[in-house]
Amino acid sequence: MAFAQSHIMAARRHQHSRLIIEVDEYSSNPTQAFTFYNINQGRFQPPHVQMVDPVPHDAPKPPGYTRFVCISDTHSRTDPIQMPYGDVLIHAGDFTELGLPSEVKKFNEWLGGSLPYEYKIVIAGNHELTFDQEFMADLIKQDFYYFPSVSKLKPESYENVQSLLTNCIYLQDSEVTVRGFRIYGSPWQPWFYGWGFNLPRGQALLEKWNLIPDGIDILITHGPPLGFLDWVPKKMQRVGCVELLNTVQRRIQPRLHVFGHIHEGYGVMADGTTTYVNASVCTVNYQPLNPPIVIDLPTPRNT
Repeated sequence: MAFAQSHIMAARRHQHSRLIIEVDEYSSNPTQAFTFYNINQGRFQPPHVQMVDPVPHDAPKPPGYTRFVCISDTHSRTDPIQMPYGDVLIHAGDFTELGLPSEVKKFNEWLGGSLPYEYKIVIAGNHELTFDQEFMADLIKQDFYYFPSVSKLKPESYENVQSLLTNCIYLQDSEVTVRGFRIYGSPWQPWFYGWGFNLPRGQALLEKWNLIPDGIDILITHGPPLGFLDWVPKKMQRVGCVELLNTVQRRIQPRLHVFGHIHEGYGVMADGTTTYVNASVCTVNYQPLNPPIVIDLPTPRNT
């Protein structure tokens, strides 16, 4: 089946030539979407995609390259992590358990320690509850407190919680350029048991992905796209976002996409255009056993 005739997505060209991604017909069932597109297109099979070995921590950096050290889902368990040499640290969210100000301060102190990175870029994940202002506004209105230690916080203690991150560049639906790389970060992910930055699959999430500008070199999201390091063995399910996949592969086409969220998906894959990194440090049992993932990219010439 030709790609343009498939049901992968409805895509059309905007009058200003930006590709518009629309809600996928299988959006609500990522496992079904994965199966359908794999059978009809082999979209997730070699040679279209393949597993990739990350750069060894002790490998010399090639001349003219920038070394990215990728981590995610450290959940206030940073002390045992052996951090390798690099130029840019990327943390793809869930650096705390609940987003408590005390946890954020501890993480910021770790960032400000002896980490050997010129730049440190961080996004939030679903565990950074206090970073999601709408979530917090709804939480304190509830009669039953699902997160008692968070719901008891006074608003003045978390309203500016992002300002506690003084030792990094924090991105939330925003971008920064470092060493010539345009880097965009977004914390949102499909609904996951009512945690922070949860949105329904489909249009709500697509609207967040539509905020990502064209021309981004490195994309950081907390959750994975469909089919890339998003398999949950215990539930026998794919949980990645279909609209995120379509946005990444059809419109953004970044060189690097870093995420976490699914601890079981730790690893690296590539599709010939984009390298996908699930940098979850913690295992499914919340043990910080997965080492940081190192990726070398050629530094843009105009840097």
